[in-house]
Parts: sequence; C-alpha cells; structure tokens
Amino acid sequence: MYVNFQEKMKECDMEIEKLLNEQINNDDEKRQHFIDKKVYKKINKNTPKNLDINLLSYQYFGGVDLLAIEGVSHATALALMSEVGNGIHKFETAKQFASWLRLAPNNKISGGKMLSSRIPKGSNRLKIALRSAANAIGNLTGTSLSNFFKRIAFRKGRTAAISATARKLAVIIWNMIVKGVPYKSDNAYEFLDQKRKRKVQEMKKLIHKFDIKISDLGLQV
Repeated sequence: MYVNFQEKMKECDMEIEKLLNEQINNDDEKRQHFIDKKVYKKINKNTPKNLDINLLSYQYFGGVDLLAIEGVSHATALALMSEVGNGIHKFETAKQFASWLRLAPNNKISGGKMLSSRIPKGSNRLKIALRSAANAIGNLTGTSLSNFFKRIAFRKGRTAAISATARKLAVIIWNMIVKGVPYKSDNAYEFLDQKRKRKVQEMKKLIHKFDIKISDLGLQV
C-alpha cells in the first residue's frame, strides 16, 4: 500500500509539472526568466521532489522571487500557484486579497468605539500555507518579519501573531506580484551594524556616567 501511494504521489507531481510547464512555455515573457536554486531553503517532505518550485514560481509570476521572503517555502509558493495563480491580479488592493483569505480583521465600530476586531472564520489551502509560513517566521531571529511577529506575540500571544504575520505576508505577496515591488529583507550585515551602533551608544553612556578613562580599561590607543 505504501509503494502504491508513493507511485500515485509521483504521478500527481508529474501532472503538476506538466500543467505548470504548459502555462510557462506558452508565454515567451515567462519563459525567459531564470533564477538559481536556493540551497538554504529546506524542502518539505510533502513538496514534489523532482520539481524546481523556486524556478517554476519565478517564471510563473514573471520574475517575482517569492522565496526571497523568509519563512516562505516551496510548499507556500506551490499553494499560491494552485489556489489563486495569476488570478491574484483580480484583487484591486492588498486589503481585498487579505480579506478574501479571511486574514483581515472584521472591525465592528459603533459611536467611534471598537466593539470587535475578530478575524472571520473560514479557511483554504493558501491561508493554511501562509499561517504555516508565519509560524516558521516566528522561530527566526534578526529579521523585520520575525521582529514583527515577536512584538505581536508579546502583546497578544502566538496565535494572534501567526494571524497577523500571515496577513502581512499576503500583503507583501500581493505587492510583489501585482505592483512589482521587490521584497527587501534585512541584510544580516546591516542588522549586525545596527546592533553594534546601539551597543556603542550604551557604552558611551556608561563611560560618561562613571567617568571612565582609557587607562581604567587597560586599552592601548
């Protein structure tokens, strides 16, 4: 039975590849795009093994590098292509896209007072994939998205942080595909430089507070 299921999955993967290649090869603009593999991106056990989802999604969306977003996996890109594809252009705003995914809060206001801001119930494969990506982001450190996740988690808990980050991912993806806005992640060196500057400021305050001299530190100029 196990072997039989493996064969069925392989057949399914081949059909996915066939459908994607048909759409890409019939479009000269899509076919011209190329991107190197991202070896640092882990391939989930449920992700098609013989498919370069990184390249296929890059070509499918006309040169949009979705896997440049931390936390977004091959499975996330595949879910996006299968659930909405280029139909994402039908959403006039990122807010409409997030609302369709049921990731935007349904704010109820009366007399200028917020009565409720719950996220509507309901789900689909893409929403699940984005929440899974958001959960992975919550385990990262030193990026703008992981910092955003941790701020929400500190105030409202991890569940709320997953929903908020999933919505943020939906907005980022819509802007990348529809508006052509490339994703700019925090550069590791820039992050370390910011951390260094903050530590230097802290040290300056301590030196001034306690009137510390270079000789006190035993340092040579």
